[in-house]
Amino acid sequence: MPSIAKSVQLIRNMGLRYVTFRVGHEVEKKLGLFKRKFPQNQPVKSYITLNDWRQSFKFWGVQQGDKPLSPPSNLPEFQNLQEGEIPFFSSTKIRLGKNYDWLTNPDTGHRYDAHEHWSDVRDIDLEAGDIKFVWEKSRFSYIYEVIRHDFYTQVDHAEWVFNEIRTWLNANSINSGPNYKCSQEISLRILNWTYAVNYYRNSQYLSEDLFQEMMHAIFWQLKHVYANINFSRIAVRNNHAITETLTLYLAGLFFPFFPEAKLWKKKGKKWFEEEILYQVYEDGTFLQFSMNYHRVVIQLFCWAFKSADFFGEIFDSEIYERAYKSLVFLHSSQDKETGWLPNYGNNDGALFFKFSSCDYRDYRPQLNVLHVLLTGKDLYDKGDWQEDRFWFKAVKVKKIKYPILKFGNGWSTFENGGYYILREKDTLTFIRCGKHNDRPHQADNLHLDIWHNGKNVLFDGGSYKYNTNSETLKYFMGTASHNAVMLGDYDQMEKGARFIWYYWTQALKAKVDDQDEFYLFEGEITAFRHIDPKITHKRIIKKHKKEPFWIVEDRIENKPDHLSMVQYWHCLPLINLSFEDNEKNPITIKNEKGMKSEYYGLKEETEQITISTKGKEIITKIKIQ
Repeated sequence: MPSIAKSVQLIRNMGLRYVTFRVGHEVEKKLGLFKRKFPQNQPVKSYITLNDWRQSFKFWGVQQGDKPLSPPSNLPEFQNLQEGEIPFFSSTKIRLGKNYDWLTNPDTGHRYDAHEHWSDVRDIDLEAGDIKFVWEKSRFSYIYEVIRHDFYTQVDHAEWVFNEIRTWLNANSINSGPNYKCSQEISLRILNWTYAVNYYRNSQYLSEDLFQEMMHAIFWQLKHVYANINFSRIAVRNNHAITETLTLYLAGLFFPFFPEAKLWKKKGKKWFEEEILYQVYEDGTFLQFSMNYHRVVIQLFCWAFKSADFFGEIFDSEIYERAYKSLVFLHSSQDKETGWLPNYGNNDGALFFKFSSCDYRDYRPQLNVLHVLLTGKDLYDKGDWQEDRFWFKAVKVKKIKYPILKFGNGWSTFENGGYYILREKDTLTFIRCGKHNDRPHQADNLHLDIWHNGKNVLFDGGSYKYNTNSETLKYFMGTASHNAVMLGDYDQMEKGARFIWYYWTQALKAKVDDQDEFYLFEGEITAFRHIDPKITHKRIIKKHKKEPFWIVEDRIENKPDHLSMVQYWHCLPLINLSFEDNEKNPITIKNEKGMKSEYYGLKEETEQITISTKGKEIITKIKIQ
């Protein structure tokens, strides 16, 4: 339990509404009230026949028999999927086998109880492992690989796809087991089933019995999402809430024959718009301070705008404005050679709707679809990243018109989110200096990322896993995995339980300038307030205009004498670093083994340069060889 002081701070940071809801939620769970609110083992009820559905309800996606495109450079192989080899977190493939039970964690071997009510399932348990390993296949995102393979080869694996869905239905009864634990996972499963069943809508393997079982499961999963929506809107309030509210709205469009569809549609649209206006700041940055989670929102914008336009509906104009500004921000942060962005912020490998063979770190496929919907034009030259546009059948949304984006040089500033980005011909300098009105997830303020000729030469360590041992969690969530400064072993903020931090860092000032020989950034934050509330960290960055050369001045004001100032750099070998202290204090330089995780669940050793001094200032010169 946190101390009284931390409890007061938690209320101030998260709000009384959050705290009272969490307390009430736990009380309801302890009393077993969720078991009445979310009943198990409901009898199958018919809402519409398969034939009536086929004749009456349309979907905007690609279907079997549509005119084929030229195949991409790297076509998915069905054979591996058939053998049960599934991509996890958009990277590693894990062979689950042909008869996977949908309940076993392949990372630990732990098998969840299929009959346990979802409210009793523990999602944080070291013995069980990271529950995301169980959820991953149950999202059914891998189905797009089968659909793409079938489309380009003109082969029909509908029987296999529907058998996958049937085995899931047999293994996961309503409101039971781990796959009903998270409403976002439920929402994603519904959307992915929706695309798949519409692609194979005329298949002989889509039987009346299976269709009725699917509609039964979709209906009760939607009821679950609706009944539990306040957990995401109050306790979580991030991309989960956006996913779930949008799914409720889309349910009203795709499944209007459900008895509660009109209510879900009305409430879902209202809540979705509210979440966008709260979570996507006016400058287009996102409250999770994460590049990948922001891309999740981009994909949800694509589903929202395409679906509403297809059914003759439209959102409030400010929703499109926030979407366009999101594009501006992410495009400004993008390496134009690779399409990658800094591995900044929490990153769990989420790429829910993968419609191309591009690497997960390449953001071009998703940004391009949204750009087409808002402008009518592609954002990039021709390449595999254009395939997503085809699967969304993306054209400009009616009554919406925004200017085409282009890469430009110089500073781009996003003060609401606290991002300062300098683009030049061969380099990209990415700096975070932000205020936190919403919950930070990593202790990474004043992080510096540098890209040169398509290489991330000074990089962020990433996330690895959300449920692992405490030492590894501290490294990846804390300051040490970023290009930033610690005091001794103290992070910028004090870690609480799960995703909670105390003593949030706050930007005091941030400004950029364009001088004769240098580009200049100057930022200052409150940090280490759990040590002393008067401590601040000031970072000045000068980028030479004529060469890949940076000077970084870090200064800690009101630093306790007994604590060393420790500076971390995570870099490729081609980068050259030198250090000095204007006050002539001794500096210790260590070449250590750090860690980085470019994809969720994977980590590797990397070079980490650690600089420490008893003084309060370090000047670092960074030059690329």
